[in-house]
Amino acid sequence: MPRLRLPKATLALPAWVWLLAFFAAPVALIIWYSFGYKPGIFGTHANDILSLDRYAEALSPTFFTTFANTLWVGVAGTVLCLIIGMPVAYWMAVKVPVARRGLLIAAIMIPFWTNFLVRTIGWQIILSPQGWLSQGLQGLGLIDGPLEILYSRTAVLIGVVYNYLPLMILPLFVAFDRVGEPLREASKDLGAGRLQTFLRVTIPLARPGIIAGLLLVYIPLMGDYITATVLGGAKGNMAGQMVAAQFQTAQNWALGSAMAVVLILTILLSAAILGLVIWLASLPFRSHYRLRLGADA
Repeated sequence: MPRLRLPKATLALPAWVWLLAFFAAPVALIIWYSFGYKPGIFGTHANDILSLDRYAEALSPTFFTTFANTLWVGVAGTVLCLIIGMPVAYWMAVKVPVARRGLLIAAIMIPFWTNFLVRTIGWQIILSPQGWLSQGLQGLGLIDGPLEILYSRTAVLIGVVYNYLPLMILPLFVAFDRVGEPLREASKDLGAGRLQTFLRVTIPLARPGIIAGLLLVYIPLMGDYITATVLGGAKGNMAGQMVAAQFQTAQNWALGSAMAVVLILTILLSAAILGLVIWLASLPFRSHYRLRLGADA
């Protein structure tokens, strides 16, 4: 009896169906809505007349300022997550015994599994002028009056770094763990110091994990609106908050869709620029290794 042979691509069919149904189709619908308009007070959208007017509204000076603020928070938050997460991940992967790493990973992930809104409200309590942080700083004499940081861009930055830091630590931990101790020991045996080994061996080999961590943090952070709503107020407004307001409050689905498309394009463009910067930064290391290989040959 002949066996039924299916193409190898059949294994990826469920993933393609999922992506088409829950990613491509919703994005295409948003793009279609963005060319429409709001028909009257009680309507949400209409596409009988197509135009680019909603994009002109989305790029108006008022909204453009919010997009610029979103980009600043996204870049600054991602960089801070990298600066904070890299030493923690390196310590876990290199210095901590293998038997204790699972406990540390659980300690990082358990708060992350807590409801996102609850965690953000917790920071609202901490950063409030009457919170324990404000009272503690006043008690130590570090500040003269109540802590005035809530409902500002700084508060939003603190919130997003806390909420998305585990998404940076875990890929970095896996990347550093895969480098392996023998490679670091070989580098030291060849005369490289700890810093030189870290910069020329560990970082280049861990580059895929670093890129994954940057993308895992940056993409959802740019679309975050809960943190901006709870901690930002008017001063910490972000683009995701504006998109949500257009759909839920203003009922202007066309303008909200145009804002969403602009936000998606901003994320894609900035991610492409980040990839180009990383590629250009890696060129000196690649040329160095090529010269070394040529000399050895």
